[in-house]
Amino acid sequence: MSTTAYLWSLIAVTAGVTLLLRAFPFLLFGTGAKTPPVIEYVGKVLSPAAIAMLVVYCFGCYFRDRPLLQNYCGAAELIAAAIVVGLQLWKKNPLLSILCGTAVYMILVQNF
Repeated sequence: MSTTAYLWSLIAVTAGVTLLLRAFPFLLFGTGAKTPPVIEYVGKVLSPAAIAMLVVYCFGCYFRDRPLLQNYCGAAELIAAAIVVGLQLWKKNPLLSILCGTAVYMILVQNF
């Protein structure tokens, strides 16, 4: 098989699997029947749990891999995280919170 044919087949298989994975919930629960309570519970708690896990992982790795007094003791990260949490509690808009937190973090790490 040539490289071009291999790449096209790889793209086709990846696209097909992605389409099936995206369509699976609609095929499974799209009959108009009520969604099972366990699926509703998982849908409600999975996203916040994943975000919490990422926050713990990121801060854990950051503070584990750097000396405490380097880069103002992680001040840029802590300030950006506080802004994200504050904006989320105030405005309840995840996109605004993430964008503002990222912008503040980038400004702090570029200038200090």
